[in-house]
Amino acid sequence: MNDRNVLEVSHLKKYFNAGRRQIVHAVDDVSFTLERGKTLGLVGESGCGKSTCARTVIRMYDVTGGNIVLDGTDITNMSQKELKPLRRKMQMIFQDPYASLNARMTVRDIIAEPLIAHGIVARKSEANDLIYGMLDRVGLTREHANRYAHEFSGGQRQRVGIARALVLQPDVVICDEPISALDVSIQAQVINLLKDYQEEKGTSYLFIAHDLSMVRYVSDEIGVMYLGQLVELGEAEEVHFHPLHPYTKGLLGSVPVANPKLARQKEKSSIEGDIPSPIHPPEGCRFHTRCPYATDVCSRVTPEMKDAGGGHKVACHLFD
Repeated sequence: MNDRNVLEVSHLKKYFNAGRRQIVHAVDDVSFTLERGKTLGLVGESGCGKSTCARTVIRMYDVTGGNIVLDGTDITNMSQKELKPLRRKMQMIFQDPYASLNARMTVRDIIAEPLIAHGIVARKSEANDLIYGMLDRVGLTREHANRYAHEFSGGQRQRVGIARALVLQPDVVICDEPISALDVSIQAQVINLLKDYQEEKGTSYLFIAHDLSMVRYVSDEIGVMYLGQLVELGEAEEVHFHPLHPYTKGLLGSVPVANPKLARQKEKSSIEGDIPSPIHPPEGCRFHTRCPYATDVCSRVTPEMKDAGGGHKVACHLFD
């Protein structure tokens, strides 16, 4: 494992109903690396496998195939007992802050729970300084510590979820669409909070979202997923301004532009049709059923991820 990388994922697969007639190919042969102190953004339509990929990487789901290496340790087939000491190194911020917080626990108890579980403190009373410090860090006060989740707004709940994930000072934080349910002004606050923490602590983020413009702002690299597979991977600015895969171009073409003049000048590139079922994914390139540039080879041969120059990788027969 490269010392610069804190996380390496190789040929990751996650199938549901494996061994039965209808197998869901949720994640199918995904590979990427995450450098220390950097952010990798994963984007794609709903149902493309982003969240499943994240939950498999953090081992909420068992792995069907491939390898996951966290800070030099292969965690692919570890039992939950073996994983417990490593959980401190990798935490997750969930998309729905209300569903991910225990409604019967106060904020103090929610943030104290991982500290006790990992033996950082023995009792809740010993965790107060760490809890209050983290609440202050995420823009809440110690008065909020005695409240329950239903007493907060959506943005405040998400801050509690962030505090719970960051209190262990993990090496990797998986952000599973942490801002999609928030107002635009609150989104900016949460993103700035995460970026400030990253600059101070050197934390690495796997940031999952469907908003390419937001992902470009927070990420060093961007990976584009379609129907369980990575189709493009490269530096954030390069992918945003020089997309190679027709699917990436379609995603960028669907991003709204506030300025009417710029909107008229913008290249229109919509994606026709609906995403196919992951139970019966198309043969060859999975995007060929919706691609305006598809040829006969696209329906027969699965394209390999290739370097198109400067580390910008794409899986498309147009670049063979």
